[in-house]
Amino acid sequence: MKVALINENSQAAKNEMIYNSLKKITDKHGFELFNYGMYSAEDEAQLTYVQNGILACVLLNSGAADYVVTGCGTGEGAMLALNSFPGVICGHVTDPLDAYTFAQINDGNAISINFALKFGWGGDLNLEYIFEKLFCEESGQGYPRERAVPEKRNKKILDEVRKVTLNQDIPEILNSLDRDLVKGALSGEHFLEYFDRNATDEKIKEAVHKILA
Repeated sequence: MKVALINENSQAAKNEMIYNSLKKITDKHGFELFNYGMYSAEDEAQLTYVQNGILACVLLNSGAADYVVTGCGTGEGAMLALNSFPGVICGHVTDPLDAYTFAQINDGNAISINFALKFGWGGDLNLEYIFEKLFCEESGQGYPRERAVPEKRNKKILDEVRKVTLNQDIPEILNSLDRDLVKGALSGEHFLEYFDRNATDEKIKEAVHKILA
């Protein structure tokens, strides 16, 4: 599994701490972890939580990432931004129980964490426990297990609803949005290095390179 970490500008100073907490768990499972920044508050490429949504959409739909970990001060803005795009199902996760139940019941491909609100002493440990429970079992098995059948049925229904309500293709979306907004979302220091290495959707790759040209 390829996991992508994305930080927006208000919480960029925590990137190294978040990355280290996440890497302990991804290494344990043999996952690849790619840090798309922001790496510090002084980065030239500044990401808003809206741009987190654009970047997550590009990574997940292109095959460059299988899972996105992101957030903002409260976690709400980034969650809403990610869920505005097709191919992205993002949960708002504040603690390990949230992480486990979202993974097992909702079977999404992204989480948004509150990196400022209620993030006090022991915040790094809470992050590590969140990531541990997020990836501790195969996603989508249901919880409690006796509810697995209706939960899986509801997830499939949701997927079909989203195909209707979010039916634009990704290059069309990228080209319809403000060009500077999209370009800013894709201008991180290591974006093209990681993206070109991992993305498999040629239409999205072509659209991204045209935007960045």
